Amino acid sequence: MRTKGSRLIDIFPLLFLVLLESAVSGSYPTAQNVTWKSTNFKTILTWQPFPSDYSHTVEFSVIGRNKERNRNCIRTSTSTCDLTYSLTDVNACYVAYILSEPPLGVTSDLTEFPYTKSSTFCPYKDTDIGRVDFKLEVSKDKEKTWLLVTDPLTALFQEDQQLNIRDIFSEKLQYKVTYRRNKSTGKKVYISKSNVMEIPDLDHGESYCFTVQAFIPSRSIDKQLGKPSQTQCSEDHKQSILEGNQIYYVYMIASFIIYSSMRSLNRSQEADQHLSILCFFFVPSIYPFSPAYQGPGHGGLISKARLRGAWPPLPVPPGHL
Repeated sequence: MRTKGSRLIDIFPLLFLVLLESAVSGSYPTAQNVTWKSTNFKTILTWQPFPSDYSHTVEFSVIGRNKERNRNCIRTSTSTCDLTYSLTDVNACYVAYILSEPPLGVTSDLTEFPYTKSSTFCPYKDTDIGRVDFKLEVSKDKEKTWLLVTDPLTALFQEDQQLNIRDIFSEKLQYKVTYRRNKSTGKKVYISKSNVMEIPDLDHGESYCFTVQAFIPSRSIDKQLGKPSQTQCSEDHKQSILEGNQIYYVYMIASFIIYSSMRSLNRSQEADQHLSILCFFFVPSIYPFSPAYQGPGHGGLISKARLRGAWPPLPVPPGHL
C-alpha cells in the first residue's frame, strides 16, 4: 500500500515539468522605445531593452501589404536591425513589428508571440540628409567667390552604382548657404539649385565664412535641412598700412643704424655717400608709397632731415619733377 509521502514524491517530477513548460511557453517582455534612425537612406531600427533570456524577430511590410522578415534579424539577441536593403521602394511607407520569442534553439508551444509595432517610416520623406562637402574658390582678381558642392552619397545602389542624393531628389534638391564676414556675427543666406554657385554682393578683399546644407523645401519643415557642413573661410586680401610698408620701415631703420655708426667713427663724408647710394635705389621704387612721403619739399620724414642738414640731397622720384 502506497503512503501519502510516496505519492507526493511521484508528483514532484510532474510538477517540475509543468513549471518548465509554463516558463518556456510563457509571455516574454515586449520591445519598448522603437525608433527609426536613418541618414542618407541608411536605415536602422532600434529598440529597448537589450534581450537577456529571450530574443527578437523583426518583421516589416509596406503599409497594406504582406509582412516580410529580414534574415539577419530572426531570433536575434541584439536590439537593432539594419533594414537598409529591405526597404527597396524609397517612395513607399513602411511599418515594422518586433516580436519577443524564445532564444535561438529553444522551442515553445505558443502560436503567436507578443510584439511591438513601430511608427510609420517613409524613406523619401523621413531619412535625414548628412553633411555635405564643398570647395571654396576665389578668382585671381578677388572679385568673385564660388562654392562647388559635392552631392552626398547614399546607401542605395542601382545596377551596382552607388546613388547620391541628387539621383534620388533630382530637381527638388537645393543647397542653402549661410555666410558672414569673418569675425562678424551678422549672417546672410543664399539658396541655389545648382552645385556650383557664385556668391553675390561680397566686399572686395574681405574674408567671408561659409556653411552649406542640403535643402529640400518639399519636405516637412523639420526635415527640410540636412546637417551643416564644416565652415570654410576665404583669405583676407586687405593689407593694413603697416603691412604694406613693412619693407620701407625696415630699410629706414637699417639706414639710420648704418649712418649713425659711420658718423660715430668720424667718417661722415663716407656715410653721406653710402646713404645717398641707398636712397638712390630705395626712394624711387618704394618711397612715393610711404606715409612719410609728401612730395618734394613738403616736410616728410626724410625731407625734414634733409632741411636740417643731417641728410644728403635726395634724388627726386620719377613723376614729381
